[in-house]
Order: sequence, then structure tokens, then C-alpha cells
Amino acid sequence: MDDFARRLLAWFDRHGRHDLPWQHPATPYRVWISEVMLQQTQVSVVIPYFERFMERFPDARTLAAAPLDEVLAHWAGLGYYARARNLHRAAQLIVERHAGELPQTLEAMMALPGIGRSTAGAILSLGAGQRHPILDGNCKRVLARVHAVPGWPGQSAFERALWTLAEEHTPARRCCDFNQAMMDLGATVCTRSKPQCLLCPLNAFCTARLRGEPTAYPQPKPRRTLPVRRVRMLLLVSDDGVLLVRRPPAGIWGGLWGLPECEPDADWQALVRSYGLAPGSAEPWPVLRHTFSHFHLDIEPLRVEVAPLPGRLMEAGEAIWYNDPDQGLGLAAPVSRLLATLRAPKPARNTGDPHDENG
Repeated sequence: MDDFARRLLAWFDRHGRHDLPWQHPATPYRVWISEVMLQQTQVSVVIPYFERFMERFPDARTLAAAPLDEVLAHWAGLGYYARARNLHRAAQLIVERHAGELPQTLEAMMALPGIGRSTAGAILSLGAGQRHPILDGNCKRVLARVHAVPGWPGQSAFERALWTLAEEHTPARRCCDFNQAMMDLGATVCTRSKPQCLLCPLNAFCTARLRGEPTAYPQPKPRRTLPVRRVRMLLLVSDDGVLLVRRPPAGIWGGLWGLPECEPDADWQALVRSYGLAPGSAEPWPVLRHTFSHFHLDIEPLRVEVAPLPGRLMEAGEAIWYNDPDQGLGLAAPVSRLLATLRAPKPARNTGDPHDENG
């Protein structure tokens, strides 16, 4: 065990996080769910989602047998919904190929949807006690600073260099604690913008600190201007509720329920009629911007009163009437916001003296 690992483990024993919900018990399944949830998401946000998810899907067999709609509904709000779809498909493969138990080799683990090298290593080290290095965002930051590795996350040379360093430092004994310590140090001490170098157990040989520039590593990825896309979303309202349609399985919000949509300049009335509905009065709402990692989406909502067209039936299956927030449907965050606005009572009109509220 090198000095890096000894110092880090001594710090972890005193200051590490030992009471996270997925640590008690730290089974491969529980670690898997937590690791996927923690991708791009902070621990404080994940904890309540994890607890609700585990209560409903306590093992791979339960998760595999559940409808995808229900899995997506339990994921709603965490974003990056491909993670939930991959979890569901991976659980089905675990049942089909591994008798309901997560595989015990790195190769078999990485063969499952949504599980890369670092996630597989975390599952097998934190959940099964095996020695595997990991390289999540916190680990990358710690290693890049200690060794002053040039480059930014996602750059191939940078990633290769960090994997080599992670392999060198990961000890044969207490690998589970070491990997958890790396994540804890990056999350609580070696933070992105305000690292607490005086509290760091690795400060004596951290090259970035010795150079007086800890926040210079990792280097920021060169920024680019995000393109803006526009879409019109239709809130088609009738006595039965508001119409929702299932989105295609691939692409943004794949498999979730959403609102009918079209290009802003398209014939939205024709789209309404395609559902067997007659469009009535329409009310445009303010533009709602939703930002993804690679583009901005400007949503132009349009509330439309609709009624059934004579002699036409709405096709069931991929379109439903939504009138109950407890229906348990997987909804994208901006769709949830629009539906909440639709349900909200309109403020009462003030009929008094307009000068009254100013005294």
C-alpha cells in the first residue's frame, strides 16, 4: 500500500461518509442502483429517490418484472432517463442470464446496459469487496490535482492517464474503503471551486496545491455556445382531462409520457384532428426554456379546448387522458411543470380600486 492510500484511508476512518443508505447493507444490487442514480446527480438529491426506489424495487427480479412506466415514474425528476431504461433492461438480463443475481466479473458486469468500467468497478468493490479501481468525477478531480494531469474529463489522453494512476494507487486490501474515500474526498474536501487544501490528507504531495493552482485541474472543457431548438407543446384539454402521448423509446425523454408537439410554424390544428379531436379556443402560454447538456429547448405551450370529432374515436394505447397527479406516469420535468400550471387555480380578479394595494 503506497503513501497515497495510507493517508487517504486514515482520513476516511475519521472523516469519511459511513452512513449513506446504500451502505447498509452494501449489496451489489443496492450499490448498482445508487451508482447509476449518482451519475450527474448530487448525493443529497439521490437519497430520497434511492429510498423510494428500493422500497418499491428491492431486488433485480422485482425491478425486471415491473412495467417500464412504473420505473420511469419512480425516476421522474432525476433526469437523464436513459439511465432508468437501462436499469430496467439490465435487470431483465440479470434475471435471464444470471438467475437474478448481479454478475461477479467486471466483463459480465460491463456487458449490461448502462454499466461502464467505473460503475462496474464500484459495484464489485463497494458491493462485493473485489479490488477494482474506479474513476467517477470526484476521483478524476483528486487524481488530476495530486498529479497535475493536463486535460479535461472526456479527453481520451486525460482519461487514459487517470485510469493508470487509479490502478497504481488502488490497494489490494481495503479497496472498498479506498474507493469510497476517493469519492468522499472529492465530494467534501477536494471540491470543484473551493477545495479545502489545509484539510486534505494528500496536501503534502499534491502537485496542484504545491504550484498554488489547485482549481486549475482538471482543466475546463472548452465551452461552446449551445444551440437553441424550438417546439410547440399542446395542452389539449377536455372534460376527460389533458391528452398525453407516449414518446418514442429513443431520444430525449424516451418512453415517458408527454404532450403532443410539433414545430412552432406547423399546422397544430391538423395535429389536434389527427387524435380525433376538434380544436376550440386556444391560449398561448409564455415560452418555457429547458436546457440539456448539448442544447437549449424553448417550449412554446398552447392550451387548447378540444372535443371529440363526430364519428372519430381516439386510438388507445399511445394516447391517454390524464386527470390525476397520482396516476403514476413517468413525466419529463417540463411537462410536469406545465401540468402543474394547468391544475393551479387562477388568481381572483381584483375588482377594487387599483390604487388600494399601494396604500
